[in-house]
Amino acid sequence: MKKLSILALFGISTLAVPVAWGAAAPTEPTLLSVDKISAGDTAWMLTSTALVLMMSIPGLALFYGGMVRKKNVLSTLMQTFAIVCIVTLLWWLIGYSWAFTPGNQWVGGFSRALFNGMTFMHDPVNQLSVSHLALTIPETVYAMFQLTFAAITPALICGAFADRMKFSAMLVFMGTWSLLVYAPIAHMVWEPTGWLNAAGVLDYAGGTVVHINAGMAGIASCFVLGRRLGYGREAMAPHNLTLTLIGASLLWVGWFGFNAGSAGAADGRAGMAMLTTQMATATAAIGWMFTEWITKGKPSVLGIASGAVAGLVAITPASGFVGPTPAVIIGLIAGVVCFFAATSLKHALKYDDSLDAFGVHGVGGIIGACLTGVFASKEIGGVDGSLWIQLKGVAVTVGYGFVASFLILKAIDMTLGLRVSEEQEREGLDISLHGESIE
Repeated sequence: MKKLSILALFGISTLAVPVAWGAAAPTEPTLLSVDKISAGDTAWMLTSTALVLMMSIPGLALFYGGMVRKKNVLSTLMQTFAIVCIVTLLWWLIGYSWAFTPGNQWVGGFSRALFNGMTFMHDPVNQLSVSHLALTIPETVYAMFQLTFAAITPALICGAFADRMKFSAMLVFMGTWSLLVYAPIAHMVWEPTGWLNAAGVLDYAGGTVVHINAGMAGIASCFVLGRRLGYGREAMAPHNLTLTLIGASLLWVGWFGFNAGSAGAADGRAGMAMLTTQMATATAAIGWMFTEWITKGKPSVLGIASGAVAGLVAITPASGFVGPTPAVIIGLIAGVVCFFAATSLKHALKYDDSLDAFGVHGVGGIIGACLTGVFASKEIGGVDGSLWIQLKGVAVTVGYGFVASFLILKAIDMTLGLRVSEEQEREGLDISLHGESIE
């Protein structure tokens, strides 16, 4: 049995969420007096952190777990849980530093490696460290908030290759992808010294860095791994849509921390982000439901849940830049277009995106990022939108994300091997990889 490289396993995962867009910020993390910290902002960010963690475990785990076949439920849950644990260590090791400290146009520095300098000093100066992107909360809170974002991003990719990737290969891929793909895009889009940030690309809470990036890695994995055994010939219906709906509901609630928490403060912009998130999500769920009803004759539980997630994805980059009416438009477009991406497009191109990670996150992220450029309001976000600039950010993320992900996957396939054996796939990954079953 091939041994895993420790360095490969512990690749670096990075994720950042923008705060205080339009406000000038120092270029280095700094120390502030405790009385400069806002108790209200800190309390909201602590709450948002818990909400976003809930999105991964149990939210995404249940959402994906309910959609796979019975023989692969535990392996699907295991993927999300393990990723959260690994990313926690990676974030401490170097991920936070690479994403959030000033560096060059492509990646940050090492000043916060191992969370170095992230201190609270009672004596003699009674000061604590804060990030230059969130000046009213302790940096420990900010780093923890970003950790929960970092954890869910690679977990989203798992939906594309469900039922057929080795667990060991999955761990190596996620670590390597986080280092070579995620960290550069996160820094370029969200850190003030980043190339796309300086160019004016707007991404309030992760449309490009999280969703498009994960979607492109997902579609790359579909092409490298190939389709599941029996795909298109055997029934592969979800084994438990109750779990899926519960997971989607937890994602919806948790997403208020994801979007409204990205304000970095308990203020009016957080309130607007919360409102637009609700409007877009409800509209997208209805849009998907009626589109499915018209085209297939019946509205499904899986459809309305998927539509809600599509709306959450699409409003994410725009949530702090637009008002409620544009949010409704974004949600409607996302619900309808993502339905066809997850059905007609997938069948036309004959790729096996098991749980529609690309159809929902990749396509939904592209829709949201582009429409942010159309609808962004200076009165709300402090900046005007530009479709051309947004297209630039989308193009870079799509191009780099897909090519780099594809190359990483091919390299792992040529060394460790990506896919389980036919016997293991037919038996189910719960038993063949983990020696457990739900029965």
